[in-house]
Amino acid sequence: MKKLMLGNEAVARGAYEAGVMVATAYPGTPSTEITENIAKYDDIYAEWSPNEKVALEVAIGASIAGARSICSMKHVGLNVAADPLFTVSYTGVNGGLVIMVADDPGMHSSQNEQDSRFYAMAANVPMLEPADSTECKELVKEAFRISEEFDCPVIVRLTTRIAHSRSIVELGEREDISLREYRKDPGKYVMMPAMARARHVEVEKRMKRLGDFSNQATLNRIEWGNRDIGIITSGIAYQYSREAFKDASFLKLGMVYPIPEDLIREFAAEVETLYVIEELALFLENQVKQLGIKVTGKDVLPVVGELSTGMLKEKLLGQGPEPGCSTEEKVPVRPPVMCPGCPHRGVFYVLKQMKLTVTGDIGCYTLGALPPLGSMDTCVCMGASIGMAHGMEKARGREFASKTVAVIGDSTFIHSGITGLIDIVYNNGTSTVIILDNSITGMTGHQHNPVSGYTIKGEPAKQVDLVKLAQAIGIERVRVVDPYDINEFEKVVKEEVSVDEPSLIISKRPCALLKGVKFEGPLRINKEKCKICRICMRIGCPALVDKGSHIEINETLCGGCGLCTRLCRFDAIEKAGDLNEKC
Repeated sequence: MKKLMLGNEAVARGAYEAGVMVATAYPGTPSTEITENIAKYDDIYAEWSPNEKVALEVAIGASIAGARSICSMKHVGLNVAADPLFTVSYTGVNGGLVIMVADDPGMHSSQNEQDSRFYAMAANVPMLEPADSTECKELVKEAFRISEEFDCPVIVRLTTRIAHSRSIVELGEREDISLREYRKDPGKYVMMPAMARARHVEVEKRMKRLGDFSNQATLNRIEWGNRDIGIITSGIAYQYSREAFKDASFLKLGMVYPIPEDLIREFAAEVETLYVIEELALFLENQVKQLGIKVTGKDVLPVVGELSTGMLKEKLLGQGPEPGCSTEEKVPVRPPVMCPGCPHRGVFYVLKQMKLTVTGDIGCYTLGALPPLGSMDTCVCMGASIGMAHGMEKARGREFASKTVAVIGDSTFIHSGITGLIDIVYNNGTSTVIILDNSITGMTGHQHNPVSGYTIKGEPAKQVDLVKLAQAIGIERVRVVDPYDINEFEKVVKEEVSVDEPSLIISKRPCALLKGVKFEGPLRINKEKCKICRICMRIGCPALVDKGSHIEINETLCGGCGLCTRLCRFDAIEKAGDLNEKC
């Protein structure tokens, strides 16, 4: 049976066919759909973990217990999971362990453009990279075989275009993989210095064997064509290169670390001009150059952003766009914006009106940095908002802290914000932290988390009580407020930033897009009452449209949250059903 599948969906299918028993993840675009699809297979235990570090630790535990396990994350999530990654490279595995990481060239949904291939090199673990959905499935299965044969975790790297593109996949049957025997082995699994020194020796031996394997593996293949041009490439760059250089010879790498040095020398010796085509950093190129081989790559191609077929034709072949396919055509700009009815909108409106410094975090609410709200000052990484607010206070004093707040979502707070809040309490800080509790992990598509009270499979779970948690770590001032009530919200914020002790405000209102959220219906503007003062436009709701001569509400977008009615001084915004058709 064949099926059209997303790359992420094909990874999930590969995990199923490989006999995986345990799957863990923290949601993060472009990797989220991997574990969402794995959760559909009843044979596999799947979970959303509080963060990527915990997710990998759970998968490592399952692997040591004898189960094939898979852990998925986006590239910045691998930073969070780096601590267990580097040490599990030493311990090795029992049941196969595969780590899926999805990089985001072009930063479609990320704060940086890091290249995860360097983690494989630094941690001394092999890395595979598929070039389409079929390879997503098959390379995941191969990764488990490599993991168990070489006693190591294996990283499989995706990029946004592979993760979110569809191609045909042939489905197979699930392998009948039994739990491996668990044996107590402190010398292998307890990484005290004496044991770790011995294991490091084994890691180096393993990398030598993996290098030999890479030269022989069918994962890496030569596709001979015209030998005037030879191209070494992998992943999505292979697809672009194939379209741009239809007649060239290719060395397509499915294993990008360790590279097949002998195969590369063989290929390079047979072609006249050699290119390395890869996105982001000089990962393959530098390794080829270290072999003493002359190659063209990033001296012509960019080290930032995504590649494309057109770019390769232009940069390497000197060809412009084909007629009618100009890349210079004007495309209407569609800037990112909070959804109509978003409960975060009122929060940022108030914070801007109060002229506060706002340390921000990763989530839908990061859009609070953009006009017209424009109220967020910083955003670095998951959980950073709280520590940064504390750091600002320690650098500039209490007066500055009285005009500063940290904002963080409920899922992000669980991910890595709790320790920052403990730090404020422990080190006598006075910062005010606002948790934007919208009852879901919103940015990545409504995944449950420990605050929502449901598991990845929708099963009821114990729900973290944010109020009790804050009190338990020493926060005595905890306020829960509805962000739609902007007057009350402003009053609470003024009170909390003025006190000389740490405080927590929980802005509690569910995401407007959740199925259970119901509003009273769309609104309209009564043109007879409207004075065109444009105060309503300050909240940046996409349903509000400034026509120049008048303001309109797009009823197809408006859900009727009523936030704009709280701003209008002239009662000009009413229910659509309350107005005559002439209005």
